[in-house]
Amino acid sequence: MNLRAYWRFLVVFYQFSPLIVAYARDRHRFLLFGPSRAVTAEERVERAEVLLDSLLTLGPTFIKLGQLLSTRPDVLPPEYVDVLSSLQDEVPPADWDEARAVLEAELGPVEETFDEFDPEAISGASLGQVYLASRDGERVAVKVRRPNIEELVEADLRVVRWSLPLVMRFIGEGRAFSLENLADEFAKTIRQEMDYDREGRMLKEIRENFEGNGSIRIPRVVDECSGPRVLTMEYVPGVKITRVEQLDEMGVDRTDLAERLQRIYLQMIIDDGVFHADPHPGNLAVADDGSIIFYDFGMSGRVDSYIQGKIVDFYVAVANQDIDGILDALIEMGTLSPEADRRVMGEVMELAIADARGEDIEQYRVQQIIEQVESTIYEFPLRLPRNLALVLRVATVVEGVCVTLDPDFDFIAVATSYLTEQGYREESVQRIVEGAGEQVQRTARSLLTVPPKLDRVLDRAERENLTVNVRVEDRNGVFDLFAKRIVYGVLLAVGVLSVSILYAFGDSVAAVVVGAALTAPFAVLLYRSFRSRSGLRATPQFTRQNLRQRREE
Repeated sequence: MNLRAYWRFLVVFYQFSPLIVAYARDRHRFLLFGPSRAVTAEERVERAEVLLDSLLTLGPTFIKLGQLLSTRPDVLPPEYVDVLSSLQDEVPPADWDEARAVLEAELGPVEETFDEFDPEAISGASLGQVYLASRDGERVAVKVRRPNIEELVEADLRVVRWSLPLVMRFIGEGRAFSLENLADEFAKTIRQEMDYDREGRMLKEIRENFEGNGSIRIPRVVDECSGPRVLTMEYVPGVKITRVEQLDEMGVDRTDLAERLQRIYLQMIIDDGVFHADPHPGNLAVADDGSIIFYDFGMSGRVDSYIQGKIVDFYVAVANQDIDGILDALIEMGTLSPEADRRVMGEVMELAIADARGEDIEQYRVQQIIEQVESTIYEFPLRLPRNLALVLRVATVVEGVCVTLDPDFDFIAVATSYLTEQGYREESVQRIVEGAGEQVQRTARSLLTVPPKLDRVLDRAERENLTVNVRVEDRNGVFDLFAKRIVYGVLLAVGVLSVSILYAFGDSVAAVVVGAALTAPFAVLLYRSFRSRSGLRATPQFTRQNLRQRREE
């Protein structure tokens, strides 16, 4: 295993070496020294395309990694997200003889297990492939894990872990935080996706949660023909959800379809706490009766009750356009740094809400907000904890599907309606009222306890016996930088004075030596201390409208 991992590391390093050199030159034009260089949007697109080709070349694990990266704007610039979003988990299926060996190792001879079995796969993905068969007069879909995929995935996961320190040299602290979480999430997700026993359990649980709901159809698992590497399910045909022309021919109301899809996911995440986490168009179809068919539960997740509550608070705040409530929910979920500038982030959220509602936004205001963010923070303060990564993926992909079905789809209006029907907005108001009552009680107690304490403090001040301890937190190293500048300035002044004295006494050689050895280095260090700035040098993307405009440009 280790030898394979070492070899894969060399292969991966060779494949990514052009990008590594390019990123190194962004920091220092001549690799080890020199000034940094700016990277244009066109250059980032070119690099993203190189990255896409490399991921496809490296095979199944890295295709999955690219798909995950395409949903993580907290890790990659928008140009990379755009390019990688075209990465589909569709690869040629393995040879039937190899797949048959896996199938028979799990279930026994194919002829004895199934009445009929079509050896031509109907779909091929990076980790598994699906075949059509029949059993007891019923058509079934048989999902078989790719042969020998386990060893390759484990070797590649080691390579990803070993590569993290190198990658983190080229990104800011905030993105390093998200990247570490992404690596952990990716390892956990891909292992879970290869475990078909787990997929079967998740499928059954979600199916039970929607029992009696005619809007959704989830295939039934055939337990006697399933195992860790093989999953047999009821075959449920349908039309791919993004084939809008066929849906129109079927007479399907696409606006209603988009609303039902969003409501299904709101129930999964907010009410049930277990959800299908891979809603790309290939995994969603529409039956003849208009119900939505869900395929492939390999990527699925759970939401704990605390996060569920915070997601509800976030949606309620969005529905009420309560900007402070939105920021509080983001901070409590861990997605927004408590140190972020609330005024600037509040304006960012206002723009995001207006864009989500389809309102026209004047471009000068978008640019104004971006300039404010650049002038107040050097690193975008939005982060993505591991327990929310799949939720964000779902929200992003589902919104894209809904907008494809109905370009004027109002995500916020549907969420607001759902929250109101389920009573979440009333609960939120009740909590606010209860919180206000508790605040009144605390204020009343303070009116009784504060005056005596204040009187004692004033007495001590009058007797000149009042001591105040102040602790200053310097998270950004401002004092340290200021001290360095003072030291560099003093040493530079001493050097200049020494050079002047030596030159005045006619010792020009000694003056040149002292100037070159002592004065010049401190002059360079002092110059660099005023010039350098740590953090990201990219423009954060806040709204889909701004992203669309960049695409048009």
